[in-house]
Amino acid sequence: MERNKKEQVVAELSQRFRESQSVLVTDFKGIPMDQLSDLRAKLRAVGCDYQVAKNTLVKLAAKDTSVALLDGLMVGNNALGFTTGDPAALAKAFSDFAKTNDKFVIKGGVLGDKVLNPAQIKALAALPSREVMLATLLGTLNAVPTNFVRVLAAVPQKLVYCLAAIRDQKEAA
Repeated sequence: MERNKKEQVVAELSQRFRESQSVLVTDFKGIPMDQLSDLRAKLRAVGCDYQVAKNTLVKLAAKDTSVALLDGLMVGNNALGFTTGDPAALAKAFSDFAKTNDKFVIKGGVLGDKVLNPAQIKALAALPSREVMLATLLGTLNAVPTNFVRVLAAVPQKLVYCLAAIRDQKEAA
């Protein structure tokens, strides 16, 4: 590869590292190209991207970014998954692909400034989607005032029941 091309790749990777909310490193050795193309299509559908790059270029591009924390993982055949959106979507796509393909290995990643090991990435993949989490939060927030209104309405209701019981008791006597 020519020097100009390498500099361009390093600049592009560096920009992607700065823009990405999450970057995951995988080992793709021994996986057929058609399966990797399917993975790329699934990742594009959820707003993520997957790129193979030379380790030396990745190390150069990672300087002054949080991806520099992954320097120890840059050994062997590596590909990087990027997302500027939901980090759980990237982790889910990788975890689902790893379940069907034994040769695909998730090595680690970064989420913001925090380094993630493979177990943490699997835990991230197990989280419900953003929409489900927001719906749960909204339901919880809505339940508090609803229950409060029910409690407040119960006080006059109990008073009415008490008065009706007293009336019934006096009529019976």
